[in-house]
Amino acid sequence: MKRICLMVLILSVLATACKKNEAGNTPVVPVTPGNPGLPAGAKDGVVYLNGGTSALVTLYAPGKKTVSLIGEFNNWSASAAPMKNTPDGNIWWVQIDNLNPSTEYAYQFLVDDNLKVADPYSEKILDPDNDSYIDAQTYPSLKAYPAGKTTGIVSVMQGNPPLYTWKNAGFNRPAKNNLVIYELLVRDFTAEHNYASTLQKLDYLVSLGVNAIELMPVNEFEGNLSWGYNPSFYFAPDKYYGTKAALQNFIDECHGRGIAVILDIVLNHSFGQSPMVQLYFDKAAGKPSANSPWFNADATHPYNVGYDFNHERAETKTFVKNVVKFWMQQYRIDGFRFDLSKGFTQKKSTDDASFSAYDASRIAIWKEYNNYIKSIDNNNFYVILEHFADASEEKVLADEGMLLWNNLNYNMNEATMGWLGNSDFSWAFFAKHGFSQPENLLNFIESHDEERTMFKNISYGNASGNYNVKDLSTALKREEMAAAFLFAVPGPKMIWQFEELGYEVSIDVNGRTGNKPIRWEYLQQADRKALYSAYAKFISLKKRNSVFNSSNTQYNLAGAVKYIKLTEGSNTVVVVGNFDVVSQTANIDFGSSGNWYEVGGQVLNLNSSTYFKVLAPGEYHIYSKTALSN
Repeated sequence: MKRICLMVLILSVLATACKKNEAGNTPVVPVTPGNPGLPAGAKDGVVYLNGGTSALVTLYAPGKKTVSLIGEFNNWSASAAPMKNTPDGNIWWVQIDNLNPSTEYAYQFLVDDNLKVADPYSEKILDPDNDSYIDAQTYPSLKAYPAGKTTGIVSVMQGNPPLYTWKNAGFNRPAKNNLVIYELLVRDFTAEHNYASTLQKLDYLVSLGVNAIELMPVNEFEGNLSWGYNPSFYFAPDKYYGTKAALQNFIDECHGRGIAVILDIVLNHSFGQSPMVQLYFDKAAGKPSANSPWFNADATHPYNVGYDFNHERAETKTFVKNVVKFWMQQYRIDGFRFDLSKGFTQKKSTDDASFSAYDASRIAIWKEYNNYIKSIDNNNFYVILEHFADASEEKVLADEGMLLWNNLNYNMNEATMGWLGNSDFSWAFFAKHGFSQPENLLNFIESHDEERTMFKNISYGNASGNYNVKDLSTALKREEMAAAFLFAVPGPKMIWQFEELGYEVSIDVNGRTGNKPIRWEYLQQADRKALYSAYAKFISLKKRNSVFNSSNTQYNLAGAVKYIKLTEGSNTVVVVGNFDVVSQTANIDFGSSGNWYEVGGQVLNLNSSTYFKVLAPGEYHIYSKTALSN
């Protein structure tokens, strides 16, 4: 009798579905008795079937009572596409049919009849508050938000979207030791703030000599005017910078010019627009609820912003792996710079000392992620960490092949300003960190997080007599001297956009993360163009002469006269400079007498191995026992 009743129920449901189809509505997979498992081929987000005319849609949402798929394919009906729950109660799914594969459909999930969220795996979203400020030049034919049909951010699906045709296959990534990265914020690089306008400046970057561009976060973040460290959707490129195809083309064109592309990505935290945050959120407490599969209710460390991911949870690890795999395969990127990587910990800390201390669990998390990335692409793919943890922990990660950010801003800026007490920047050398080789220490003078060195030179520079660091020309020449030392240190380097032109607008203008003036007119100013040319020269020297990767180094960077000495075989290079604001005498053992070739200067003949010379303030030289290629 039970079997007969069951068959009657099944036939009744099938008949109802057929009637809906005859009425012109989109049918769904009939709801069968029991708790069906997940269909084969399903994955997080959307899988297209039958040439894009059907879509299998899933949502990971344990513990929810009901979930419905609502959208333009069913007139936003809460009852048209109820989703089925897998036996473990974790995943909700439904198949929708009769789609036009060329049409973009907006959709959301209706959860427990009271929460509308977009798909965490969306590759495109529509924002009712911010999309209207995106111009057609940046994003042509942007789909209109379904006003009056729903509220909140919606996802977009399309069964057969246009596919980008890649042109530059087989790109050979630069060796880590020769890596010169240009950190770039699309918003503040050109007035048009898009990938196409940035491409128009590619000749400028090629002439500078950089061989990698690090894009500050480009996945969807809250608002339009952002640095991108407030992420909400991890699979969708932010439309304020352009289309998916425009980003793919940007990466493709960079590869065609010998430039790797590295994505800055934020997986320490997420912000309130994230569906994953919204699905499990305690509104009364204003934080993720205790049953969130991904987020801590309270951050584990003192530097968190937004909502803190729990990287010891299997759900978070799965999500992170899906994110990195997607960008590696869909966009053919060459590396990641992981923001606030030190935050990937469940070890509670309340101050910087405890936060930075050796953390075995954090190391295990990073080893797992790094090994996963290697399993996808082990061809010199760059994994760069903004870690700033104890040197013993960083050494373990460096030994695994990861690159560690090394901030020289404070000490090198003290040197350029002419204040010598704290001007020792010998922390630039890998051996001081206990690393086995220089290629894992990524040095920089400036990044998006630091005050511009030129701003401090002009505002706070030292002076003596007629020599004044606050003078623009003087300050720029001191920046040139600092760059000569930076690129003499073995290992990869990074420069922050317009550093090479002496950009002096404070980080706090228009608010720390606010828009900054774009000063391409700097190129027309002789002193600034000279700094650009000097950077290009130092970068070329580094890339063309292996002595700059030598681990045989001597240096003294503590006093007024600083020097770096590099030896490789029969060749030795010495960089020497006076960072004081008064003349000082250099007394340095070069190691041998005879002719020394000065880069950009005359041949120096030493009667002995000692270099003894009075250097004017700001005067520097690069000498080589064997003439260098430039």
